[in-house]
Amino acid sequence: MAYPPEPWSLRGTMHVSVWVVPCSVVPPLPAALAGAVRVVRLGARAVVGTAWVDYRPGGDLSYRELLAATLTRAGARPRVTISHIWVDSPDSRDGGRELWGIPKDLADLTVTDVAATAWTGTGPIASSAVRAGARLPFRLPVAFRVAQDLAGTAKVTPVRSTARYGTTRVTWDMAADGPLGFLSGRRPLLSLVATDFRMRFGDPARHPAADPAVA
Repeated sequence: MAYPPEPWSLRGTMHVSVWVVPCSVVPPLPAALAGAVRVVRLGARAVVGTAWVDYRPGGDLSYRELLAATLTRAGARPRVTISHIWVDSPDSRDGGRELWGIPKDLADLTVTDVAATAWTGTGPIASSAVRAGARLPFRLPVAFRVAQDLAGTAKVTPVRSTARYGTTRVTWDMAADGPLGFLSGRRPLLSLVATDFRMRFGDPARHPAADPAVA
């Protein structure tokens, strides 16, 4: 295999937006997750996150990424389920699919501190303008778990990271007829930036000698 073993040590910058949208427009969960997780509901609405990510040199892989994920739960325990995701690295695509059931596809992506775009041969997916706000002077830890369909079974993967967080304004333009069209014309509730994040994605028990790169 060309991709690194689990867990992956990754570094970079991430711009995250949080949306509250009608449950009726949220992509359905895979059948393999039925009974394992449920969509978190706020009345008739659900919480969706989107993110532009620039994974930079210094980690196991370096590439760009666009994703959309739904906030789910296993009982009272929060989970994140990724419904759409594009990367510009075949190794990341293959590893994400085979290790964790993350449905990565390939796209052409540009991600900078001020703008981002994603498109495929069939047309644009999304673009954004980014304007940074205030940032915390210290790092904060974040930990969560991702629940995905891996070969017909529920796969739960731990994620740990530290980063300097700050406010930002991300203006999204989703292609109305594209895969993220369910967000077209809507505005996110809030956006955050995680700068110089250091992430460990995956179970360290799978590869005990791995450097967690979380500091």
